[in-house]
Amino acid sequence: MRIEAARKLLKEKGLDAAFLASPANIQYLSGFAGTDSYLYLSAAGRRVILTDSRYTLQAEEEGENCEVRTIQGERVYGVLLKELLEEDRVSRLGFEDGVMTWQMVKKLQDAAGSEKEEERWVPLGESVSLLRAVKDDEELARLARAEQIGDEAFSYILTQIRPGITELEIAAKLEYYMKSHGAQEKSFDTIAASGLHSAMPHAVPSEKILEMGDFLTLDFGCKYQGYCSDMTRTVVIGKASEKQKEIYRIVLEAQEAALAGLRSGLTGAQGDKLARAVIEQAGYGEYFGHGLGHSVGLEIHEKPALSSRDETVLKLGMIETVEPGIYIPGFGGVRIEDMVVITESGVRNLTGSPKGLIEV
Repeated sequence: MRIEAARKLLKEKGLDAAFLASPANIQYLSGFAGTDSYLYLSAAGRRVILTDSRYTLQAEEEGENCEVRTIQGERVYGVLLKELLEEDRVSRLGFEDGVMTWQMVKKLQDAAGSEKEEERWVPLGESVSLLRAVKDDEELARLARAEQIGDEAFSYILTQIRPGITELEIAAKLEYYMKSHGAQEKSFDTIAASGLHSAMPHAVPSEKILEMGDFLTLDFGCKYQGYCSDMTRTVVIGKASEKQKEIYRIVLEAQEAALAGLRSGLTGAQGDKLARAVIEQAGYGEYFGHGLGHSVGLEIHEKPALSSRDETVLKLGMIETVEPGIYIPGFGGVRIEDMVVITESGVRNLTGSPKGLIEV
């Protein structure tokens, strides 16, 4: 199905072949999970992985019905590509202009060697990446397992949180737990933001020590068989103040409103509004600066997004994070995030961790 969808895309664009550089798209269409490589895909369905000696064996093992060509000596990527273009008599070649630099493309064009080489190359935009927007059953199973590992890691970290430990230690413990329980690696840089740092949506863990009365926002995820997870929970060290309880309650209500209202047929912008309206009505709209969520798959940030700027229509099988937040400088912030699948009846939540305010 994946290859057929890619072939259909090439035919719609009037292309004879495509030359892909995105590791996620290469893995999606070939099974090969290495880096620093390319995938040549013809409209007839021919797939050739172009790589170097570091990845030859891996490409031969993982590439599903793919040819493998390895650079060696003077047979650099451009030369290998020229051979393929001549073999398949390619006159129009799609390339990932959002991934490949101008310098990279120019070197390949020069190596291909025709007088009108630039005319042969056609930008693909995000069209290939968007083929990954709707997940199949195998992908959903991997995503669910990745998120389950995250849930288990959250249960573990609750036993480790205490005043006197640093944000860096908390992040390290989360990452170690996930890797020692089936994860390949973290899916993005772990966020462990306490106290005033919790007002920074993407705070970097520091040597700051957790203190009584701190908010602690934990945003983390892992990769399982190539697929990412993403979740966020905010807890309070010790007893929560009335102001902390108020902010937490509003964020939770906003998330619950979005979870109840999301469904296929809505646009990303409409999905974003479900939660944003709750926060705005409570008087904290200026403190919710990011979009409600994003898709997740082989990459941690995929499209479509739940954002006021995204008019993409949500479809069955799409994955979205639902992560409203309120971030008040000089006070702190709260974010609660689940990862859901768009279904016929609304959403299926892949995140199982409790969301009531936890005081530790």
